[in-house]
Amino acid sequence: MDLRHTMKGRRAMAAVAMSTGLLLTVSGCGGGDAGDKPKAASSTTPSDQGGGDDAKQASPTASQDQVLAEVKGENGITLAVTSAKRDQGGFVTVEGTVTNNTDSVWIAASWRGDERELSKNGASIAGASLIDQKGKKKYLILRDTSGRCLCTQFTGGVSQGETTQWFAQFPAPPSGTSAVDFQVGSMPPASIEISEG
Repeated sequence: MDLRHTMKGRRAMAAVAMSTGLLLTVSGCGGGDAGDKPKAASSTTPSDQGGGDDAKQASPTASQDQVLAEVKGENGITLAVTSAKRDQGGFVTVEGTVTNNTDSVWIAASWRGDERELSKNGASIAGASLIDQKGKKKYLILRDTSGRCLCTQFTGGVSQGETTQWFAQFPAPPSGTSAVDFQVGSMPPASIEISEG
């Protein structure tokens, strides 16, 4: 009986160690110091950036100077893509902002995706995809070993009139592919160019 519990405990600790290692590795691919990354689930004001519960909610700082694409939909939601970089680890990190121009708090319910496994991500951008029209392929957001997306979770939603940063990581399309469409929820597709990181 004790041996069974010991083995079960060791397996659980190994799973936690692997999950942590994967998260740290992926976080390192985004560039910069993890301590400098704002919490993706909070608004852009420093007073609202409370402590998050894990590294998955951290987002690399998006460039506000350049907007690769901007689409409007879902009753006043504006999605902007500010960066799409190919990392050396075989990932593409897409970043941007979402602005809530509705008359209430927006919780991103339709952005988390339809897969049952993605429901554990709550209000998030987990249902986003990159579509390579030329190669006829669709790339879904990467997940950790627990099934959680490597993307922003909009904890508490986005208040009326606020703009919040988001990020999402995908498997990288082939090196010759740079033009893709970013798609999430019922928003129109946003055509973007992937840059080399």
